[in-house]
Amino acid sequence: MKQKMSFSYLLAVGFMLFALFFGAGNLIFPAMLGQSAGSNIWSANLGFIITGVGLPLLGVIALGFSGKSDLQSLASRVSPFFGVAFTVALYLSIGPLFAIPRTATVSFEIGIKPFIAEQSHTPALLIFTIIFFGITAYFSLKSQKIVDIVGKVLTPLLLLFIAILIITAFFKPMGVFQAPTENYVSDAFFKGFQEGYLTMDALAAFVFGIIVINAVKERGATSRKEMMSAVAKAGLIAAGLLAVIYTSLTFIGASSVKEIGLLDNGGAVLSGAANHYFGSYGGILLSLIVIGACLTTSIGLITSCSTYFNKLLPSISYAKFVIILSIFSAGIANFGLNQLISISVPVLVAIYPLAVCLMALTFLHSFFKGRKEVYQWSMGLTFIVALFDGLNAAGISFAPINDLFTSILPLYSQGLGWIVPAIIGALIGYVTSLVVKENLESAAADINR
Repeated sequence: MKQKMSFSYLLAVGFMLFALFFGAGNLIFPAMLGQSAGSNIWSANLGFIITGVGLPLLGVIALGFSGKSDLQSLASRVSPFFGVAFTVALYLSIGPLFAIPRTATVSFEIGIKPFIAEQSHTPALLIFTIIFFGITAYFSLKSQKIVDIVGKVLTPLLLLFIAILIITAFFKPMGVFQAPTENYVSDAFFKGFQEGYLTMDALAAFVFGIIVINAVKERGATSRKEMMSAVAKAGLIAAGLLAVIYTSLTFIGASSVKEIGLLDNGGAVLSGAANHYFGSYGGILLSLIVIGACLTTSIGLITSCSTYFNKLLPSISYAKFVIILSIFSAGIANFGLNQLISISVPVLVAIYPLAVCLMALTFLHSFFKGRKEVYQWSMGLTFIVALFDGLNAAGISFAPINDLFTSILPLYSQGLGWIVPAIIGALIGYVTSLVVKENLESAAADINR
């Protein structure tokens, strides 16, 4: 029997999607962005919103729009090999190698570390990660109830804690905006645009979108129109919450410099702000916000990664993957937050353009009639530029290549040099497909004669 898709259910799904997105990077990066951007806060924040909110929303909608059941089948429009390779790389990046361990390290750095002695940090991190991923595994094994657990219980509590800090900061700002730091004096928009990459949410959109699609399917959505409508509404709810909270955290960061100084990471900024407003209770409030946000994201990522790898390797059960990924992530998390961020940035810079390009091609699929050559040329040229962007981010620079790309590719120095090659690749692919089709038709006509 088909169930009615009530607004309250869509609201719960939207809350769930927001909570899945709103994790480690979503807390620390906007606050740091605000401190660094200073008086250029609004242009930097706009760039951050585009990649941190707009792209994730498009990713969720793109998956629903495509009619595909998972990312691998969508990416296989390029080629079956690319479909597997890209999907595995993406799941590993937003899963056990970077994003999942980061949920625990951020929770510890902000929520636990300030309350314990320095000599106890290393053993305390180990104990905390075991408990954190034990809780994650417990809820991930109940994946069929994820909307109820995350959307109806954990998210409202998380929003309540965040609202207390944000409302206080808006009514009692810590100070006026200071001058921007060197990186934000010019091109603040593009700098904010690149910072949005670090949330990993455009990548996670392809993963969390599947959870949303399955949730609306359970309520009886069967046609493509119903699916698109429900996914878009839930996505807009999540995107609206993310945009408001990102802007608020950026404002807190920008107004905090005079009071707490220019700090080296967003976790310290939030900690300083919480202590300024609420004294010793501020640390407790911030701990609840951070651990709640990171835990919901960790549950969503473990659930999604385990589901995919179980599909890829069905001989290993979903439950076993939950345990394996939880244990592995706990081990990686003990390397520390700074190390994880430094390693993840080059990988994200290389993968992000491919994900955005795939989104764009998905929406234009019917326009070029799904020609494989369009996907292959566009994604291929995008990958070439993105690869060198990733190498540059890793500190491996090829001066002749960089000089060439800087001279011929618009916005290359801003990290967006892949856009023009993606468009040129799509055009080359389209023309190539027409030529191939014409030659095949001509050869067939010759045979028939």
